[in-house]
Amino acid sequence: MATGKITRETVDRLQAGSSPAFLWDDALKGFGVRASTSGSKTYIFQYRMGGREAKTKRYTIGKHGSPWTAATARMEAVRILTMVRQRTDPVYADKERRREAVELAFDAYADRFAKSCTGKGWRALVDRSLRLHLVPLIRDKPITQIIRTDIVIALDEIPIEQIANRRNVFAVARRLFRWAVSRGDIKISPMEGMETPKAVKPRDRWLTDKELPRIWNAAPLTHPCFGPIVRLLIATGQRREEVSGVDWSELDREARMWTLPGERTKNGEPNYIPLSDLAIAELDRVAGREKWPSRGRTFATSTGGGFSGFAKGKLKLDKLIGEDGGEPMPPWRLHDLRRTVATGFQRLGVRFEVTEAILNHVGGSRAGVAGIYQRHDWKPEKTEALRAWNDHLQSILSD
Repeated sequence: MATGKITRETVDRLQAGSSPAFLWDDALKGFGVRASTSGSKTYIFQYRMGGREAKTKRYTIGKHGSPWTAATARMEAVRILTMVRQRTDPVYADKERRREAVELAFDAYADRFAKSCTGKGWRALVDRSLRLHLVPLIRDKPITQIIRTDIVIALDEIPIEQIANRRNVFAVARRLFRWAVSRGDIKISPMEGMETPKAVKPRDRWLTDKELPRIWNAAPLTHPCFGPIVRLLIATGQRREEVSGVDWSELDREARMWTLPGERTKNGEPNYIPLSDLAIAELDRVAGREKWPSRGRTFATSTGGGFSGFAKGKLKLDKLIGEDGGEPMPPWRLHDLRRTVATGFQRLGVRFEVTEAILNHVGGSRAGVAGIYQRHDWKPEKTEALRAWNDHLQSILSD
């Protein structure tokens, strides 16, 4: 085994024959250079973690040439020797460093966490919270190095009036770090002991019988897609995304039924919504005839994509209502229409279970054991409830 001072000159002279050649430094034990049969030369460091009985390990410093020269490789060998003396395995430490830089970088780790999430509604919330609020600030910082201050800064960036958004982002971050703990990637969550943002005060806004006709009548003047969407929200009580994303293949005019697939609902459960006279009349206007298309987006934009201009549509709708000569209308949201339908059912004496079935709520009467054993689909009762709601709407629209 050749030994000697590893310098630029000795490295240049080192040549391999039919097998690789080695030169081990006579001053720094374990530091060496290997010349391969192809002519390349690599600086190495050989060590044992433990006594003479321990297995010899070899750490590759790098190939001869910038940045590794005899001098820089020697400094690196000294660093590695210090690690060994401190009982830190440099091979393991190097693998962990690379893992932190790639696998445990927050942006990549957040993506894996999002893919592990189930439930359409929760998955959408996770994707949005990570994409808009967490990844842009934390970026590729290793998850093992994230501290509480990183999360606080991300939450502080959310406008203070967005109470629900702040609470949602907090919930997503907390779940992500708990997931990391369960996988053994971190020992303790940086959010341990953090106070949960205050809860949002539940909204109780619903539209009165004087307000609904004003919305109904002004809606068609806003946008070819937005107007019918608003009217169907009033007529069916379904969610905004469910109505705006409806496909003609889900609608059956003859059966007067809208079959909403589970992959498009918030809770993943399919729903069957009987179509009332007002709902069918509105869909007839959208189709331009009484024979509806067999497939395709019901509310497609000029480019063929799905409608997404809710903010602009709502602003225009509020402007039109403000100019209709009626009393100023208190602030309201599109989701308040869903609460209005539920309240209307209550006023009309519709059973709570039927209301839950129409709104496709899994909680309440459909939760727990009752949800497992109660498999009645309530179609006749839902049809009757929506007929009564349709009659009520027609009566207030004709006043």
